[in-house]
Amino acid sequence: MTKFYSKTFNELTTAELYAILKLRVDVFVVEQNCPYEELDGLDCEPQTQHIIGYDDNDVVAYARCLAPKINYENSAAIGRVLVKKEARGKGLAHAIVSLAKDICISHWPEQGIEISAQCYLTEFYTELGFQVDGQEYLEDGIPHIHMKAVL
Repeated sequence: MTKFYSKTFNELTTAELYAILKLRVDVFVVEQNCPYEELDGLDCEPQTQHIIGYDDNDVVAYARCLAPKINYENSAAIGRVLVKKEARGKGLAHAIVSLAKDICISHWPEQGIEISAQCYLTEFYTELGFQVDGQEYLEDGIPHIHMKAVL
């Protein structure tokens, strides 16, 4: 059974940070064949919340929540959402995005939530209460769409 934890950068252990960064590179850089600057400096922002899903001691899911004014002027942001390849198909993506929304709402009430979603995931995010807000664009060579949570 997967257990989820939310931590700030300073609460992460060195081993947790390494596991998170390795999984992010494995999924976003290697699996998606998309070389880009993964370490963007936003992980260590004081208010950033790192949501980690564990099966036993194995990190199998991850997302991060950014405070308003970091990515979007008046809204929190959810990003870097992923599930380890071997753990997919178990509902972990739904679970971690739902938890990320709850964490954004509890930390930054009265603020919106925005995401930059890969276009092929538009329906997934729509099911989780997001709506398209803009036109498709390329981010790191991958089609994305801006979406906002309906709160």
